Amino acid sequence: MSKDSSLTPQEVADILKIAKNTVYELIKRGDLNAYRIGRKVRIDPEDVENYKNKTKNIKTSNPSITVSNNTISSNPKPISLEDMKPNRGFVICGQDIILDILSSYLEHHPKGMPALRSYLGSYNGLFSLYQGSVQLATVHLWDGDTNKYNIPYVRRMLPGIPAIIIHLGCRMQGFYVKKGNPKGIKNWEDLKRQDISIINREKGSGTRILLDEHLRRMDIYGSSIQGYSRETLSHFAVASTVARGGADLAIGSEKIALQVQGIDFIPLQKERYELVMKKEDMEKPEFQAIIEIIRSKEFKMELEGLGGYDLDEIGQIIYET
Repeated sequence: MSKDSSLTPQEVADILKIAKNTVYELIKRGDLNAYRIGRKVRIDPEDVENYKNKTKNIKTSNPSITVSNNTISSNPKPISLEDMKPNRGFVICGQDIILDILSSYLEHHPKGMPALRSYLGSYNGLFSLYQGSVQLATVHLWDGDTNKYNIPYVRRMLPGIPAIIIHLGCRMQGFYVKKGNPKGIKNWEDLKRQDISIINREKGSGTRILLDEHLRRMDIYGSSIQGYSRETLSHFAVASTVARGGADLAIGSEKIALQVQGIDFIPLQKERYELVMKKEDMEKPEFQAIIEIIRSKEFKMELEGLGGYDLDEIGQIIYET
């Protein structure tokens, strides 16, 4: 097979509808064959097809939850009553790669255990925690009335349930625009323009709620914005759409902007990414292991190696009912 027919990790990610980091994880585990040309990683199309065929026979009782050392699901399904049943194992809910690393650490901790991963957004993650179908939820939910992250939502969505919020890190959220910013986009006010089209995140994600809260404060209906109803499931997907010219603007984290060619990033808002657990679980060994891991030097150093996170407050309990 010629070199020209090979695929980049980003192209494979687009084909499989997963994040590029997940492609690297599949290669690392040996689930997907790859090779190097100089310093570049390449994958043959036939190896992508072989991987897809291998996974066609894998069945799970809940398509939005998978074991942490198996294929990562990047296409979570809407929550159903079946999904809300408890006792499905130890489940960590959220979409950031931090949680994949945390799951790996938990499995190897003396007090830990293998974890399942649910890739629901922040809003649905909190609802799942309330229903008892996940044990840990991560949130980055901004409240436009109080200008606070997470605490207002935890108080409203876990009524009568004492909870703990543990800080993981801060990330910069902003606009993805095409390289050179040909439309001259600057801030939220540009969403009022008729010549701007967007690509949106799914309902329930922290990024979607950030957008909707700003639109509410500006008294703008989403239906008035071109592309508002077009939804995708990741920062990578919206950034790639902007890079291809499929939209003028999308919202996402700065970290992803550094990994997608053909876009610029306009920083707008520093967000808090935090872990929520029920207070009654805190003394259980696996939850103690989670706290020890998050506060460990090794875990923090690994996240620093990823870049894109402000970790000054990592491990701090910032709210307790």
